Amino acid sequence: MIDEAQNLSHSVLEQIRMLSNLETVREKLIQIILLGQPELRKLLALPSLRQLNERITVRYDLKPLAREDIRSYIEHRMIKAGGDKNSSSFTTGSYDSIYRLSRGIPRRINAICDRALLIAYGRDLRTIDRRLIRAAVRDIGPGYLTRTDVLWRDVRILRVALLAAILILTGGVLWLSWK
Repeated sequence: MIDEAQNLSHSVLEQIRMLSNLETVREKLIQIILLGQPELRKLLALPSLRQLNERITVRYDLKPLAREDIRSYIEHRMIKAGGDKNSSSFTTGSYDSIYRLSRGIPRRINAICDRALLIAYGRDLRTIDRRLIRAAVRDIGPGYLTRTDVLWRDVRILRVALLAAILILTGGVLWLSWK
């Protein structure tokens, strides 16, 4: 099992392909699992990695979690870390903020929660609310929002501006034709 496989060099990926050749008459001797970011799919699509790409039999893309799944995901992680499901220190509002700020992406959820728990510990707080979640995101840094997040925000702003311009022009045309 290889995590962050998108960071592997072409030569290492070629060695992995060679390892996948190991087999007996009955079966393959090794199963290789590559885990990675979306860039891994692009990397494997390169012509130089065609043979490795053709050997992949199962692919799965982890989609963002739905809003209603955030709470159970965080509770599960807290239990796995040794916590108690019933002593969850996250408020309902914090779950909403985590969803909105993470867009449901597990890696971001983990980063926000880890930082919020660290801040809460440092401040000797027992409850993690919206304010603490915002503080955690600020603490993670301004680069936390990816360029695509910023791009989609800009697209939404542009749509609203275009709609407003169309309404104003339509109103102006109607007003002039009415006079």
